[in-house]
Amino acid sequence: MLCTTALATRGSMVLATRAASTTCDVAIVGGGIVGLGAAQELVGRHPHLSVTLVEKERELAMHQTGHNSGVVHAGIYYKPGSLMARLCVEGMVRTYEYCDTHSIPYKKVGKLVVATDALEEQRLLDLWERASQNGVPDLELVDRQGIAEREPLCAGRRAIWSPHTGIVDWGVVARHYGEVFRQAGGSVLTGFEAAGFTRTGEGVTVTARDGRQVTAGAVLACAGLQADRVARLTGAPSEPKIVPFRGEYLLLAADKAAAIRCNIYPVPDPRLPFLGVHVTPRMDGQVWLGPNAVLALAREGYTWATLSPGDLGEVLTYPGFYRLAYKYLGYGLNQMLGSLVLRRSVRELQKFVPSLTVADVSRGPAGVRAQAMSSEGDLVGDFIFHQGEGEVGDRVLHCRNAPSPAATSSLAIARLIVDRMEEQFRL
Repeated sequence: MLCTTALATRGSMVLATRAASTTCDVAIVGGGIVGLGAAQELVGRHPHLSVTLVEKERELAMHQTGHNSGVVHAGIYYKPGSLMARLCVEGMVRTYEYCDTHSIPYKKVGKLVVATDALEEQRLLDLWERASQNGVPDLELVDRQGIAEREPLCAGRRAIWSPHTGIVDWGVVARHYGEVFRQAGGSVLTGFEAAGFTRTGEGVTVTARDGRQVTAGAVLACAGLQADRVARLTGAPSEPKIVPFRGEYLLLAADKAAAIRCNIYPVPDPRLPFLGVHVTPRMDGQVWLGPNAVLALAREGYTWATLSPGDLGEVLTYPGFYRLAYKYLGYGLNQMLGSLVLRRSVRELQKFVPSLTVADVSRGPAGVRAQAMSSEGDLVGDFIFHQGEGEVGDRVLHCRNAPSPAATSSLAIARLIVDRMEEQFRL
């Protein structure tokens, strides 16, 4: 690997006067858990390759990876036969094996998927069938007594008990992937925001906004919230479009949090686009309640105060967003009101935890989901991978959609990605 940087000093400061230029066999764009997992898998299989990962932030795992609920999913919800279903079940097993091997702490606290009325109970049985088709291990159907035995604060008619659902700090896991990658000879460049892709001989040159360049024989893009924009830079289709939805959490008061034993999840309503609020214990002892789902005013907009006119304008001029908003107008307004009025969110959670009061909660953190959407307003419900198009297309592979359960699935996704890279790029 070649790297050339010219520097000039002024007092105690070091100023870059000419951008660094790096050459390598493979470049990876994106330092979230999917990109880092793929980087680790790639150097593990092909130690002879030089691999450089670039990340636009100053640190790794800053966005979806570092702002999620921390759940290790078992694969209950996903459509049988989909990549999400298959890779989540495989990814859960591989995650626990990885954490055991590298002494990364986690807890198998389990999960109750709780039906609170007759309609939800019928949907729960449908979900049981789906989970069985997905091969989710060791599930149980439990009654009221079974719910109370596993989670005394929870009320419901019937539930699915998933003993292998767990919790972990996904930021810690992702950064460990990065450390394994570096120890194996991989290179990481932070503060590198990809702004252009050009053909260079048999490879591709990725140019950052600050002028730095990485030239590689092949490129993998795992850009998360920026996935569609990075894809367009390589001539790939503009769809699926990334539309950012912020998920806001409440924090449970410490005395109540100490009594929570497991994850408590709702039965999904097939008429609605998102799962709904749930109760999630955390590795640090906190308990998060949520998330809701509101349109973020910026792709990295973690609060209502964070507004990007460019990002918002891109959403508001996209036909798919209006079609989605029309289909789910009532749901969307309810989510916005729940964001502004805590009592509305607490009322939803009281279905599962009747003793919960507004005094027991406070506003907590938020994450932004990179939701892929079609121009028809349909939310993309599976992982999507695209080859680039145009002059650089045959040397670029894109991960276009990787929302939850991408963290749980990350090692399984990495295996699939590197398989595809071996085929496409003849590594």
